[in-house]
Amino acid sequence: MPLGSSCRLVLSTQKSKTMSDNNLSSRLYPTRIDIPAEARSQIVVLLNKTLAATSDLKTQVKQAHWNVKGTDFYQLHELFDEIAGELEEYVDMFAERVTALGGYAMGTARMAAANSILPEYPTDILAGMEHVTALADRFAPYAKHLREAIDKTDELGDLDTADLYTEVSRTIDKRLWFLDAHLQAAAVANTENGNGNGNSVSATTKTQKTVLAG
Repeated sequence: MPLGSSCRLVLSTQKSKTMSDNNLSSRLYPTRIDIPAEARSQIVVLLNKTLAATSDLKTQVKQAHWNVKGTDFYQLHELFDEIAGELEEYVDMFAERVTALGGYAMGTARMAAANSILPEYPTDILAGMEHVTALADRFAPYAKHLREAIDKTDELGDLDTADLYTEVSRTIDKRLWFLDAHLQAAAVANTENGNGNGNSVSATTKTQKTVLAG
């Protein structure tokens, strides 16, 4: 097959897959729920976007749980596992809300990877504060997404979904606080040890360099 034809075939396949994913994300089945189909379609698309991000975030937290090293290993190992468990519950809650509205839950690992709003987790970090920084850099945009979803679902008249987003948002903000608290303590220790600028110990880590480069 000529090179040009091969490239066109790949692009056509990718385009077809994107269209297929978009169709699945907004698919609606008949239901007696009293929310207009047009609103439900938008909400289901939003929920599937959240489902992908939540699944992705859960696996990234587990990645940190498995691979963290250092003197604070045990504390962070346990914390990350606890957070991952909470996210697993939210994956199920978002997926079930999709189907309750007559939608199709896009819940496979490949679907999550293709549709997540989060960046890939760095593979070149080991120390505890590097993992804390990497997770905080992902919890922050996820928390922002949840707040935007609260407003959007409220605007579309689905107060139950807005309430679900609010419930999850509270816990995610709390977890981001925990992560930030570790970094704030590290920043104070860094200053007291004479490093001078008051930034987190991890301010010059590979994690932040990766984030800044992105």
